[in-house]
Amino acid sequence: MGILNLTPDSFSDAGHHAHMSAALVHARRMIAEGATIIDMGGESTRPGASPVSADDEISRAIPVVAALRAEWDGWISIDTTKAAVAAAALAAGADIVNDVSGLRADPGMPGVCASNTCGVVVMHMQGEPRTMQTAPHYQDVVAEVRAFFVERMAALGNAGLHPETLCFDPGIGFGKSLDHNLALLRSLDRLCPPGRPLMLGVSRKSCIGHLIGADDPPALRDTPTAVITAQARRMGVMLHRVHAVRPNVHAIRLTEALLGDMV
Repeated sequence: MGILNLTPDSFSDAGHHAHMSAALVHARRMIAEGATIIDMGGESTRPGASPVSADDEISRAIPVVAALRAEWDGWISIDTTKAAVAAAALAAGADIVNDVSGLRADPGMPGVCASNTCGVVVMHMQGEPRTMQTAPHYQDVVAEVRAFFVERMAALGNAGLHPETLCFDPGIGFGKSLDHNLALLRSLDRLCPPGRPLMLGVSRKSCIGHLIGADDPPALRDTPTAVITAQARRMGVMLHRVHAVRPNVHAIRLTEALLGDMV
């Protein structure tokens, strides 16, 4: 899954893809490098980010969704917590809703996803982007994230979503300390409800800088991101949300070759 940020305040690319022409050029590049899903969003969810209106998200993202849909038959994902934005993106040709709130922020979101029978990414987040990194606390982060996924799967099933439309994201860096992130990364193979896939979004995040002891800009964290991608693939993770597609595709291919019949 290649990340296409359409916001002026993205933590990783400083709004370089906020205009239609630049966004499409970047999407085409990621597709050429091996992305099979393009995930685009019009609201930043970086730590400390302020919310934006549904109208602003729609004006930023929906024209790009429609333009990419017109030239590409791969999967398009909309990164939003708002039902109105999700509905507009699905009408414009998106296939997947990626909701960092786990479909909790907007009571209308489960209905939109159920009525469209779209794919859904259910992410775990403690708190909200503006405050989520202010003293996050868990008794047992692995057990609590796993329990959250079980609860969400049951609740969304009751709301009309088919279980096979759901995948789950542990939300690395979303209301987690470095130790919490490490505990989750060490337990990727035992987080999901049985039979459902996990998606990992660790690309360029600040926890990587802390781990390698380098205060590099986010764009220089692609090699360590690929290392984590390889380890995650070894643990069975099949969906990887990344900024730099090529090195992560290479990491997956090499890992799968080394695993051989174990894949």
